[in-house]
Amino acid sequence: MAELLLLLTLDENLPFTVSLLIMFLIAVLEFLSLLFGIATHHLIDNLLPESFQVDADVDIDSSVFVKALGWFHIGKVPVLVLLLIFLTSFGISGLIIQNIAIRVVSILPSFVASVPAFLLALVLVRVSGKFLARIIPKDETSAVSEDSFIGKVATITVGTARVGQPAEAKLKDQFGQVHYVRVEPEVETDILPAGTQVLLVKKNGNVFFAIKNTNELLAN
Repeated sequence: MAELLLLLTLDENLPFTVSLLIMFLIAVLEFLSLLFGIATHHLIDNLLPESFQVDADVDIDSSVFVKALGWFHIGKVPVLVLLLIFLTSFGISGLIIQNIAIRVVSILPSFVASVPAFLLALVLVRVSGKFLARIIPKDETSAVSEDSFIGKVATITVGTARVGQPAEAKLKDQFGQVHYVRVEPEVETDILPAGTQVLLVKKNGNVFFAIKNTNELLAN
């Protein structure tokens, strides 16, 4: 343990230590956000162009950037998950490389050790993304415009929705695909706990306003 702590505190290992620290902080923030009813990984994914989220393997755009995103399976796997994999892989790979270097010759400058660690992390993101894309349900992608969700019934899944405090809800579009959205009550006095079925009536930014669904014919 003492040897590991010493390795983490060496100046030459600063990029790898910082990478692992950022990974840990993101994980903690994601956990806390879930406690307050906000799933940040869905919010980040919603920043992607809708056409790209349908299928990252489709050649929607010939640009190198879009093709690179598809190579990492972004659009099929939550961006936050891939980011955590990259930060963890980069940090651990760098520390392993430096540990081997210390035993063989001497510790490497951080920028020298960062190159193979970065490349290895990219490969691990690609491999992990390919594996996760196979096991993550395909119906969690966004294939239609969110504006079409207005008038649909959603179910609160995480948190309790209050005015000014949106919660996460899920709904199915006309193709049977599942989508996750942020919802808060349209009526100030309404409180919508997890499990409540609501009717989406309007959208402001990335938040939908909803009322309680009282029509059994519209049950989700």
